[in-house]
Amino acid sequence: MQVTETLNEGLKREIAVMIPAKDMMAKRDEKLTDIKDKVKINGFRAGKVPMSHVAKLYGKSAMGDIVNETIEEQAKSLLAERKEKAAQQPSISMTEDEAEAEEILAGKKDFEFKISYEVIPPFEITDFKKLKVERPVVEVSDEEIMEQVERIADGNRPYETKKGAAADKDRVTMDYLGKIDGEPFEGGADEGANLILGSNTFIPGFEDQLIGAKAGDEKEVKVSFPEEYGAAHLAGKEAVFDVTVHEVAKPGKVEINDELAKTLGLDDLDKLKEVIRGQVESQYGTQTRQKVKRQLLDQLDETHKFELPGGMVEQEFNNIWQQITNDLEQAGKSFEDEDTTEEKAREDYQKLAERRVRLGLVLAEIGEKAEIEVTEQELQQALYTQVQQYPGQEKEVYEFFRSNPDAVGSLRAPIFEEKVVDHILEAATVKDKTVTKEELMKEDELPV
Repeated sequence: MQVTETLNEGLKREIAVMIPAKDMMAKRDEKLTDIKDKVKINGFRAGKVPMSHVAKLYGKSAMGDIVNETIEEQAKSLLAERKEKAAQQPSISMTEDEAEAEEILAGKKDFEFKISYEVIPPFEITDFKKLKVERPVVEVSDEEIMEQVERIADGNRPYETKKGAAADKDRVTMDYLGKIDGEPFEGGADEGANLILGSNTFIPGFEDQLIGAKAGDEKEVKVSFPEEYGAAHLAGKEAVFDVTVHEVAKPGKVEINDELAKTLGLDDLDKLKEVIRGQVESQYGTQTRQKVKRQLLDQLDETHKFELPGGMVEQEFNNIWQQITNDLEQAGKSFEDEDTTEEKAREDYQKLAERRVRLGLVLAEIGEKAEIEVTEQELQQALYTQVQQYPGQEKEVYEFFRSNPDAVGSLRAPIFEEKVVDHILEAATVKDKTVTKEELMKEDELPV
């Protein structure tokens, strides 16, 4: 076998491999010998089929298998010998000439192919002790817990049917059918819908026009969808709703006591407060984690500068760009609507792609050196969480992940990343900083 490096430029490598025809034939004959002892052919006893006949029947397919096996083995062994890590699956190129390919399969011509890849560059991992992170913490007050309790109480407020006209805070039960230019539109109809007047949960102007309505009334409600409405096909459009009022009910008095907690399946009011506090703390904890992680990743990005494999960056950019353009298309918007241009957006998302690739390589290196692994139990829990998101389709979702290694990888990657982040934080300097709820919940400018 002859191995020749034909390209070594930056991170790009290309290796030409030539395996003599006689060596390929030796492998083929070895495989055919194994086939000869197992195959059953009419007219011959088991194990007594002439090699020439076996070669005639199976020689070409056997050589095809050897070609594929040889490529896989050589790509793996050459990288190991060179002590290189390929950034992505190596690309294999060989002859596209059919006549030449037939000669290779017939063992009449040497087998030549090229392995092309980019290497992951070597880089030094920063000293974690130099990393400094502020952990934003919100103190959950008793007042905030009571606000949540009051909100729950209000949501469980009883209503009593009344004969008079609907007023602010009353509940109206109705059927409605929305039309644009005289034609019903998707999502614009409902039956038995409950609406609390003044809650501002419907299109602006809708609730105001039901003030004064009585049970049995049929009304025509005219509104305009906001320009920034989530559904692009409705944004800015004028609509007419045919409304039939079935019931008007006035709000009853609600008391915050143990009985309220019991209607929610809890022992008493203190238990309700305890549950709410846990939920609020969990919500803030999740946001705190995101802020801490963002600071950590920012510093890792800043302290690790090295050449990036172009193929990885290109693939990451294409993934981001496809998602962005799909989102814009579904929303019926353009880059101008987002106060930018396509050129500027490409520039920004190119930088984001580079950041993600760089951090991905850094975290992978840290995780490898720390011998961090994702356990089977952790993977199964992640799979279970995914399956739960598709009620009624559990079996199909499970089968999808079971038969799709890339999908399983998508479950493993975030678990691995979180464990690496935890490993780094153990050595980094982390200082708590009390902040307001608004400061904590404020979104970062760019996604991680």
